[in-house]
Amino acid sequence: MNTELKNAIEVLEKEKGISKATLLESIEQSLLQACKTNFGKNENINVSVDPDTCDFRVTAEKEVVESEEDIVDPILQVTVAEARKDNPDAEPGDIITVDINSKSFGRIATQNAKNVILQRIREEERNVMFNQYNSKVRQIVSGVVQRQQGKAYMINLGKVDALLNESEQVKGEHFKPNDRVKVYVTEVKNSSKGPKIMVSRHHPELVRKLFEEEVAELRDATVEIRGIAREAGSRTKMAVSSANPDVDPVGACVGMNGSRVNAVVAELNGEKIDIIEWDENPAILIENALSPAKVISVGADPDERAAKVIVPDYQLSLAIGKEGQNARLAARLTGYKIDIKSETQARESGDFDDMFEEDYDENGDFIDLDEDFEDGYTEEETSEDVSGVQGDEE
Repeated sequence: MNTELKNAIEVLEKEKGISKATLLESIEQSLLQACKTNFGKNENINVSVDPDTCDFRVTAEKEVVESEEDIVDPILQVTVAEARKDNPDAEPGDIITVDINSKSFGRIATQNAKNVILQRIREEERNVMFNQYNSKVRQIVSGVVQRQQGKAYMINLGKVDALLNESEQVKGEHFKPNDRVKVYVTEVKNSSKGPKIMVSRHHPELVRKLFEEEVAELRDATVEIRGIAREAGSRTKMAVSSANPDVDPVGACVGMNGSRVNAVVAELNGEKIDIIEWDENPAILIENALSPAKVISVGADPDERAAKVIVPDYQLSLAIGKEGQNARLAARLTGYKIDIKSETQARESGDFDDMFEEDYDENGDFIDLDEDFEDGYTEEETSEDVSGVQGDEE
């Protein structure tokens, strides 16, 4: 048993994560390279390594010839007299296997063999690291800020650094060396220097994965995140649904006393998060998406992917949001182009009467249908029934 080689392989397998089979294969290749360096060719050379004992054997297949005068290439041929020392039955024309003493190789051949092994170990180490982190694409990982490189950050993930480019950072976020941070892995590339890992703090899926860490109902698929619209560093809207009618999807994500959502908000440095309930009725979904604004009515056209929304006058600025953010996020979340008007604007343009023309009796009094229409239209209440707080003007 080659104890020294066996122990070295076991150490490499443990520390580098390289399989024993790969290491044995690299040894075989290194010995073939040494033979080529020593003899000038290795086409007739065979190398075998016992995986249990790590004993190795180097042999050459040679043609038996009658005498020294018949030898054209001593690497490929051997005299019958020499062959019969180990093979008594050898005859001219036979092909025999001859053992080669690898210890007799010169310094250059030995060094070349060593280089082959080291090169293979480096390659396999890079492959192991690539496979390890490639499996984490579209997942979040925790790392430590190493340094700032221009406007980018290098985040150490353990055995390798990841790159957080400026475009994937959240505006206003700044890190110092040794800060611990969670990032979303967007891409892993293999290179001669090891895996190149690209990460993000800006990606909407970062929010999804953070909630999956906090909410057990998301992990077991009782609750599902149906859509996310995010303006990183400012606000996120997230629509959720439940496969179990007894489980409130919004409540599950918020947690007791807001513990779950607050943990995500803290990780995102105070980014506001609106969690709404998903609904297959686009009108109800749009109404929910415009939260916290109150809505009088929504008329949605699924074919055009457009919706008209009427809100109380004092809720218009809240529905639109600062610089249009609330309406913009609601549109991204629902996939509908949303046209928001105040009640006064809707009455002046005739949209209010068009949306409610079937909801008044012959005297012009409003009829409360107290139900949602199946064609993507919902009505909640008249302007006299709505109360709330005046939002800021856009």
